[in-house]
Amino acid sequence: MKKLAGLFAAGLATVALTACNEEKAEDKTAAEAKPQATNQTVHLYTWTEYVPEGLLDEFTKETGIKVEVSSLESNETMYAKLKLQGKDGGYDVIAPTNYFVSKMAREGMLAELDHAQLPVIKELNQDWLNKPYDQGNKYSLPQLLGAPGIAFSTADYKGDTFTSWGDLWKPEFANKIQLLDDAREVFNLALLKLGKSPNTTDPEEIKAAYEELLKLRPNILAFNSDNPANAFISGEVSVGQLWNGSVRIAKKENAPIDMVFPKEGPVLWVDTLAIPANAKNKENAHKLINYLLSAKVAEKLTLEIGYPTSNVEALKVLPKEITEDPSIYPTTEVLQKAQWQDDVGDAVELYEKYYQELKAVKN
Repeated sequence: MKKLAGLFAAGLATVALTACNEEKAEDKTAAEAKPQATNQTVHLYTWTEYVPEGLLDEFTKETGIKVEVSSLESNETMYAKLKLQGKDGGYDVIAPTNYFVSKMAREGMLAELDHAQLPVIKELNQDWLNKPYDQGNKYSLPQLLGAPGIAFSTADYKGDTFTSWGDLWKPEFANKIQLLDDAREVFNLALLKLGKSPNTTDPEEIKAAYEELLKLRPNILAFNSDNPANAFISGEVSVGQLWNGSVRIAKKENAPIDMVFPKEGPVLWVDTLAIPANAKNKENAHKLINYLLSAKVAEKLTLEIGYPTSNVEALKVLPKEITEDPSIYPTTEVLQKAQWQDDVGDAVELYEKYYQELKAVKN
């Protein structure tokens, strides 16, 4: 869920060092840090928020398989850790965001899924399947959908105030806007405003987007991807870029908040479930994926963290205040205009370079 600012700007070596330091901070040797595979234990590497207390108890009760969970803090760190493991393996199920699925699949880091072992597929939203990042869902299945939009305090603004991403550039929002602290998310605003692809690798287009963002800089109060809903809940911020799941969190706290998706559409991401190529327990990994995507578990997770689930059966039991809220569950019209965020290869370093320069500019 937390799409942290790209760490590739400093190169894979730096990310790998970060991964190693995390293990050292836990006073573990490399050997101790590596999960030890057993037939009755599955090692799940996923976002912390995606495993609320008690979520896995029934799986263990039903199957006798224990689940050891490692907290995933960024796609970049996950990628680096799997690279360090090499063929030795360690994790059985991972939760990469879609644009890392395509990258990892190209590099041979993901195992092909056996759809015969995943009957839950028939319960998944067909509109979420067979996307460009993983044609035929050969390597991954979607779990939760992220859709950033323009969030606003209903005490201060009306929804029709915001029809385009370009509205954020208006002088009336000077020093008022919170943006997500993520290079790609921020550049998406300018690229869409300019009519360019959010997945461009053209240096000139990326530079043009940076120059457009410099014009927006006086309006930016803060960059925040660490619980970005909190600033809306506290009233510190009244307008900004926000993920749909964060809107649900704020509404649960009775914050006066709503969100719209501009006419250019959102740039979607989806957190998936996949099996590393070096996983030692692929059979039980399939069982865990099947469980995590099931209607019962999907319902619990969406209730907890707000993001739309891929399981259509869960929609039948989820409260309408979630499923019929267009700020959380984008409408068909919005989804038709949306684009999917994808891997941009080495161009991510250029995005990150300009992003750090943007953040360094003082208002």
